[in-house]
Amino acid sequence: MRITIMSKRELTPKRHEVLEAIQGRTDHPTAEDVYHSLREQGSRTSLATVYRALRVLAEEGFVREVHGLGPDRFDPVRKPHYHLVCRRCNRVYDAVIPYQDHLDLLPPQAGFRVSGHEITFFGVCSSCSDTKEEGDGQGS
Repeated sequence: MRITIMSKRELTPKRHEVLEAIQGRTDHPTAEDVYHSLREQGSRTSLATVYRALRVLAEEGFVREVHGLGPDRFDPVRKPHYHLVCRRCNRVYDAVIPYQDHLDLLPPQAGFRVSGHEITFFGVCSSCSDTKEEGDGQGS
């Protein structure tokens, strides 16, 4: 599949390869996950190249960077939405709640104008809550 993108930065063949590798994924992969996926497909792209490509793609708005526990994850869904992060397994899920557009309309404060927001909820996923692990990953 060929993805046509208008960008401030050039979409190099490697960036295009990384973008194609993340399209359609719902598991919010890490850079290492994308790297391993590409390697399984026969790509010779280095892990450093995958990291750089994902950072550029996130800066340009082609993927979303999700910060939670552990390594950053990347989401091909560009439409604003919220995330759930499991404190035990670090998996990231899309939260099925409506995006609150009105939060982007906050009046400017201290000269700061809101242009968007992100909300991440932390807890324990159903897979982890069914296990008999000690603690909840929150620390002492």
